[in-house]
Amino acid sequence: MLYPLNSVDKLGFTEVKELIKAHCLSEMGQQMVDKIQVMSNYDQIAKFLSQANEFKNILVNDAALPIHHFFDIKSLANKARIEGVFLSEEEFYQVQASLQTVFAVIAYFSEREGLYPNLEALFEHLPIEKAILKKIDAVIDPKGKIRPNASRELQEITSGIAKAEQEARKKIDQIFKNASSSGWTADGSLTVRDGRLCIPLLAENKRKLKGFIHDESASGQTVYMEPEEVFTLNNRVRDLEFERRREIVKILTALTTELRPYAPLLLSYHSLLTKLDFVRAKALFAIDIEGEMPQVVNEPKLKLFNARHPLLFLNFKKEQKTVVPLNIQIDEGTRIIVVSGPNAGGKSVCMKTVGLLQMMVQAGLLIPAAEASVIGVFKQMFVDIGDDQSIESDLSTYSAHLSKMKNFVEQANGKTLILIDEFGTGTDPQFGGPIAEAVLESLNHKKVRGMVTTHYSNLKIFASNTEGIENASMLFNNVEMKPLYRLEVGKPGSSYAFEIAQKIGLPPNVLNLARNKISEGQKKVDTLLVDLEREKREIFETKQKLDKQQRKVNELQAENEKLKSYLDENKKVLIREAKDQAKNIILNANKLVENTISEIKSSNADKEKTRTLRENLNIELKKNTVKSEPAKPTATAAADQELKPGDWVKLTDSETTGQVIEIIRDNVVIAIGDLRTVAKKKKVERVSKSSVPKEVRRTMNSHTSDFANFSPEIDVRGQRTEDALHNIEKLFDRALMMGFGNLKIIHGKGDGILRKMIRQYLKKYDQVDRLEDEHADRGGDGITYVYLK
Repeated sequence: MLYPLNSVDKLGFTEVKELIKAHCLSEMGQQMVDKIQVMSNYDQIAKFLSQANEFKNILVNDAALPIHHFFDIKSLANKARIEGVFLSEEEFYQVQASLQTVFAVIAYFSEREGLYPNLEALFEHLPIEKAILKKIDAVIDPKGKIRPNASRELQEITSGIAKAEQEARKKIDQIFKNASSSGWTADGSLTVRDGRLCIPLLAENKRKLKGFIHDESASGQTVYMEPEEVFTLNNRVRDLEFERRREIVKILTALTTELRPYAPLLLSYHSLLTKLDFVRAKALFAIDIEGEMPQVVNEPKLKLFNARHPLLFLNFKKEQKTVVPLNIQIDEGTRIIVVSGPNAGGKSVCMKTVGLLQMMVQAGLLIPAAEASVIGVFKQMFVDIGDDQSIESDLSTYSAHLSKMKNFVEQANGKTLILIDEFGTGTDPQFGGPIAEAVLESLNHKKVRGMVTTHYSNLKIFASNTEGIENASMLFNNVEMKPLYRLEVGKPGSSYAFEIAQKIGLPPNVLNLARNKISEGQKKVDTLLVDLEREKREIFETKQKLDKQQRKVNELQAENEKLKSYLDENKKVLIREAKDQAKNIILNANKLVENTISEIKSSNADKEKTRTLRENLNIELKKNTVKSEPAKPTATAAADQELKPGDWVKLTDSETTGQVIEIIRDNVVIAIGDLRTVAKKKKVERVSKSSVPKEVRRTMNSHTSDFANFSPEIDVRGQRTEDALHNIEKLFDRALMMGFGNLKIIHGKGDGILRKMIRQYLKKYDQVDRLEDEHADRGGDGITYVYLK
C-alpha cells in the first residue's frame, strides 16, 4: 500500500517507468510497463527480479536472443474467432512472423536448458504447435504476399492474367509501332491512363485509329487512346483480376477457418512475446543505470551499499560526472534514521534514493547498488515529501503535513516504511518541534522503519537519547563551505546557518544581531556539532588513507608469503636432487675404486697399468668437480681501461654485445649486427673477444668487411631512369645501415631530366637532410651531394 497515491511521482518512480517504456519494441510491452506496481508478495518480487537479472545476463554475456518481430497478434486471434471474418495477407504475415519469433526463442532456451530457469518458466507448459506455421507458410510467402500456387485455381488465374497481359502488350506495341511509322503519334512512349495502357496521339490524328480516348494533354494537342483491339484484351485482364481477388478471399477465409481452433494458443504466444518485451526493457534499463540484483529477504529491513539515485546517475552520466554513493542500514536495531545537515547538502536526495530503490525492488526492477545490498519487503510505504497545500481542500502547507501525520500514526506498523522530508516545518518552530517529536515517538513505539530529514535540534537530541532512532548527517566541508553529499550515521549535523549566511555575504552587523538573539546553550550545541563534523571528516579521510596503506601492506605480505613458499619448495627439490646425485656419484666412485684395486692386484702392480688406472680416476674426479665461476669484470675496471675502435663491449643494462666503431667524447658508437647505436661510456663494459659468440663475430666481421669496401659514391650516367633509381636506392639503404653521413651521385648534365627525377625521388625520404650541387669547378649540377640526418 502506498500513501499518498502521488508518492510514485514524488520519488521519481513514474519517470523510471517512462525510461523503461522507451526500451520496449511493442505497444503491448509499453502497456505492461504502465501496469508496473509496487508489490508486497515476496515470491512474486523474487521471481520478477530474477527474470530481469537473467535477461540482463543474456544481453551482457550470451548470444543475442532471436527477437525480431513484435506484433499485436492478440487482436488478430480475437478477430479470427468471429465466424465469416478472414485475416488479410498482412495480418497473416504478422501471425507468421510472430510464430517464427516464438519458436526461435523457445529453441534458444532449449539449447541452454537450466541456465535461465525463471525465464524458461514463462513458456514452461506452452505447447509448440508448428502446424499453424506450416499452414500459413503454404499460403503466405516470406514477404507477406500470397503465393501464386496457394491453390490450383489461383495458379490458373495468375497464369491467365500473365498470358492476357502479354498478348495485350504485344498487340499495343504493334499498333504503336505502326502509328509511329505513319507519323500519328506525339513525342513520348506508351503511357498509363486510368489503369490502362494508352498510345499518345496527335489530336488531329485521333480519327485515324479506332479506340477509346482516356485523357488529353493540358494543351489539347495530345490525346491518350486505348486501341479497340487492345480494349477487349484489357477487359479480359480486368475480369481475371476480379476472379483472382475472389479466389484470394476464398483462400484466406479457408485459412482463417483452419486457424480459428488455435486462437487460444495464439493468445498464449502473444502473452509470451509481451512478457519477453517487458522483461527485455527492464534488463536494458538496468544496464543503463548499472543495476544489480540485491539480496531480497522477507522481512522489513534494508541495507544499501554503494547505492545511487538512478535518475541522478543518468543525468550525471551525460555530463560525465559521478554520483557519491550511499551506504545506509535500517533494521530492528536502527529503525528510524533522523538526517540533519545544511540545506543543499543532499538530505532529500538521500531519502529519495532510499524510497525509490525500495519501490523499484518491490516492483521487480534491478537497482544501482552493490550485489551485497539487502532489501526487505514492506507492506506499506508512507511518504511525505514536498508541499501538498490545496486550495480546493482548504489545506495550508502545515495542515497538509498534519493530515499525513494523522494517517501515518493511525495506519503505520512494524512493516511500514515512512519517508518524511523537513519534519515539523510549516508552523512556529516552538510548537512544530514538539509535535514532530511526539509523532516520531509514537511511530517509534509502533516499530516503524524509515527516514526523516530535519533542522530541529529537539529532534536531534531526542534521536540521540531514544533506542531504535539514530542520528545521521550529511558531511560538510566547513573550510571551503561545500557539501560532500556523503551520509554519516551516528552523529547529528549542523545546519551551518551562520556560516552559509556569511559566505553569501549577509552584512556582519546583521549576523552579530542574529547571534545575540539565540541562547548560549544553542550556540554551544551548534558549535559542538560543527566541531564534531570537522573531526568526523578528518577521521574519515585518515581512515581512507590507512585503509589504502593496509591494502598495500596486505598485498605485499601475500606476495612475500607466496614467494617464500615458492623458494622453500624449490629449496627442498634442489636439496633432494643434490642428495640423489651425490648418492649416485658415491656409488659410482666406490665401484670405480673397487674395480681399480682389483685390476692393480690382477696386474701385479704393473707401473704402466697403475698409471693408466690413476688417470682414469683423475678423469672421473674432474667430471664431478664444481668449476668456480671467474669474477666478472666490474664497470669500474672496464672504465679504467681506455676503449678504442675495434674493442668488443657489452651494454650494462642488457646482455647485448657489439663492436666499437667510433668514440666521440663520452659517447661510443657501437655496431650490433646490422644496427648502429650510441651509448654513454659508463653504460658499456669491455669484454674479451673470446667471450663473444662465434656467430656474432662472424657476422660483425662480414659487416666490417662490407664497411671497409663500401663506397658512398655512384655513377649512373647513361643508365635508364628506373635502373638508376634502383641502384641509388640500394646505395641509400646501405649508407643508412652503416651510418654514413653523405652520398655522392654522378648523373651528368644533359637535359637535366635524370637529375630532376633523382632529386624528386630522394626528397620523399625523411632521412634526407638536404641536396646540394657539386662545386662548379668539379662538375657543378652534374653531381648531387646527398646529406643524411
